[in-house]
Amino acid sequence: MQVAKDSVVSIHYTLKDDSGQVLDSSDGRGPLDYIQGASQIIQGLEKALEGKKAGDELSVVIEPEDGYGARDESMVYEVPPSEFEAMEDIQVGMQFRVGTDQGAMIMTVAGVEEDMITLDGNHPLADVRLSFDVSVVSVREATAEEIAAANHEHGAGCGC
Repeated sequence: MQVAKDSVVSIHYTLKDDSGQVLDSSDGRGPLDYIQGASQIIQGLEKALEGKKAGDELSVVIEPEDGYGARDESMVYEVPPSEFEAMEDIQVGMQFRVGTDQGAMIMTVAGVEEDMITLDGNHPLADVRLSFDVSVVSVREATAEEIAAANHEHGAGCGC
């Protein structure tokens, strides 16, 4: 079976940046399973895997617009430390899930000053050209339950 919409695909992968630094890998773990067409992996990798089958191997470079997007400075916010009164020792690199008008967003603490904390809503790999080495382990048709779960809207109070 070939990778197509609504197929469950298992892949082993290694992800590197332009300098060759390994950013993530399935080495030492089981393969990554996803449903093709359900936006569970980045768009560029999903496109590259379309039509592949078990046993196929590929190397693909994904430009930022087909990966985690371009960096958007409007997603960087400065907030007073009083917004974090319930928390002690806020440090650069900490991440928080924040409710916004566009839904839940992961914010990363990008800076901590005495009178201001800088939060960044950009994905850490925004503006990064990504290189994947991928091996397709298996491809099968998704069940109706898997498709329904993959297309589930994760709104407020979801509880997933």
